Amino acid sequence: MAATTEYRNFEGRAGAIDCAIDLPGGGIEAARGWALVLHPHPLFGGARENKVVTTVARACVQCGLVAVRPNFRGVGRSAGAFDNGDGEADDMAALVGQFRAAHPGPAQGRFVLAGFSFGSAVASHVHARCGPGSGPDLPVAALILLGTAASRFTVAEVPADALVVHGEQDDTVPLAAVLDWARPQSLPVTVIPGAGHFFHGNLPIVKRLVLARLSQAGLNPL
Repeated sequence: MAATTEYRNFEGRAGAIDCAIDLPGGGIEAARGWALVLHPHPLFGGARENKVVTTVARACVQCGLVAVRPNFRGVGRSAGAFDNGDGEADDMAALVGQFRAAHPGPAQGRFVLAGFSFGSAVASHVHARCGPGSGPDLPVAALILLGTAASRFTVAEVPADALVVHGEQDDTVPLAAVLDWARPQSLPVTVIPGAGHFFHGNLPIVKRLVLARLSQAGLNPL
């Protein structure tokens, strides 16, 4: 998937955050920036190895970014227990600050924030904390939400240039719920015809859409 994948812990309020860190060629300090890619619901098998998550991470690495894939609370070796998105957002905000302090090279580059399903809800709240005076204070070059969990969790408002991708036949989060969330924001939603929640058979399309959004942010594949 990457030139190298390393494993390390960051610290959240509940303890260790178990992370996989996918490195592009040249290593971490030679990267053009970094991406935080968040996985689906921990109580239903969601983990950083999810195929949608790894597809997004591959696209980010292809564009010269470090891709950080954490396990949420209670998954893998991450400490704590599921906290309905609140504690998870706290943990991810803490991770952002710790990564930036530990790796000033990529931290000075572009930051990409992505999430799938439950991870999309968490990503939306991490994004809300990344503005001036609201936590990490880190501009997001690209926000990518896949299978946005609008019918199951509170998803924060996002900028108009966010990439929101949903399956037409999603029976976990109905497309209508995502459109209801997006409509008041005048937010475009990219619909993959015939796709279900996990984008089975459609991951190449997902990757192309992510690469196109990264290119718009000035991150063309290397």
